[in-house]
Amino acid sequence: MRTLIVGLLSLVGQFPQVSEAAEDDLARSIVEKSDQIRFPSEGFQVDVKIETAATGEAAEVRRYRILSKGNENTVVQITEPASERGQVMLMKGRDLWVFMPNISQPVRLALSQRLTGQVANGDLARSNFSGDYNPKIVRTDTIGGEPYHVLELTAVDRGVTYQKVIYWVKQSNFWPHRAEFYSLSNRLLKTARYENYKTVLGKQRPTRLIMEDALRKGEESVLEYSEMKLRDLPDRMFTKDYLQRLQ
Repeated sequence: MRTLIVGLLSLVGQFPQVSEAAEDDLARSIVEKSDQIRFPSEGFQVDVKIETAATGEAAEVRRYRILSKGNENTVVQITEPASERGQVMLMKGRDLWVFMPNISQPVRLALSQRLTGQVANGDLARSNFSGDYNPKIVRTDTIGGEPYHVLELTAVDRGVTYQKVIYWVKQSNFWPHRAEFYSLSNRLLKTARYENYKTVLGKQRPTRLIMEDALRKGEESVLEYSEMKLRDLPDRMFTKDYLQRLQ
């Protein structure tokens, strides 16, 4: 009898662990599916226009071309302004370098470093929430009559772009809706809205991302994605030796 009771108590103690594990699996699945909505997992190319506006200042427009393969390999080429054309960023995993004409060695960059306006290097070079964060479902919100998962994404280490992200994902189709990005000290840095969904490469994807500064009202960057297409990108493209030969 005593053995039976001990066995039952042991099973009861396991139930919360099983439930927590299932919830963790669900959170990871939600983020992975949302990542696949934003960008394809296959090799692809996309053009990005970034328009940055601040109160009382003229808008600044910059353009980039992104070549990406499997979330871990990305090349970002600056196409405008013309004065910076030829600069190229290479991401391998979470390592990021910039190659500049007339400079023999690439310069190491941080993913969290500002690229332009409200956009950090990692916002263009690495948009891999599922690989960079440990997700947890914190609640459900209703927006426009639709239920949304609200997840807290905690950075796996200090090398990722943000230390914490609060992320809203539509329950019915895993569309990303909104994100809040936080610093190591838990200060809100910026917010983002995913908009203008269109059918691109067989899926409805957001083609506009609006990033607003949480500290300076009226400062925002609008990213417009266009001309997305699948490409066969050989591994050699994502090496320092290959990009140095292009300079």
